[in-house]
Amino acid sequence: MNEKLKAYNDKMQKSFDYLREDLASIRAGRANPHVLDKIKVDYYGTPTPLQQVGNVSVPEARIIQIAPWDKTLIKDIEKAIMMSDLGITPSNDGTVIRLVFPELTEERRKQLTKDIRKKGEDAKVAVRNVRRDGNDAFKKLKGTEVSEDEINDLNEELQKITDKFIKDIDVAVEEKNKEVMTV
Repeated sequence: MNEKLKAYNDKMQKSFDYLREDLASIRAGRANPHVLDKIKVDYYGTPTPLQQVGNVSVPEARIIQIAPWDKTLIKDIEKAIMMSDLGITPSNDGTVIRLVFPELTEERRKQLTKDIRKKGEDAKVAVRNVRRDGNDAFKKLKGTEVSEDEINDLNEELQKITDKFIKDIDVAVEEKNKEVMTV
């Protein structure tokens, strides 16, 4: 791949990776430990990812269980979960914390699919902005040692890369929507 195109490809890849992480954090009726990825626990004054302070498991389809390695952290973990936008109240038995995910209503599923589509559109806009930046940079090459044909080739290649990422985004959004709508 051309060195000039690689930077734009990498930026588009970052946008796509961000979308995938964002979609993984959306709960779809089943318990998915990735919904906890963004939650940080105050561990001796340091914000620490939840997965690093305990064992996170899914014993049943709609339950996430967190077994902290340091039992004194139970209150801090519960507080971090309550402060997050997860919308689930944790319960504990003194040794483990359980998060019970309620069954999603039809209305909530439809709302989630709208949110997913919006996240997909935002990712497409980010990819197109990278393409625009690339096209602008290529236009500035006019009058330098780069020929007009080479500039056109760069623009065409950048468009192909953009199309690939747009297609990947559509596939990711469609898969997540299917997952959310599956009862």
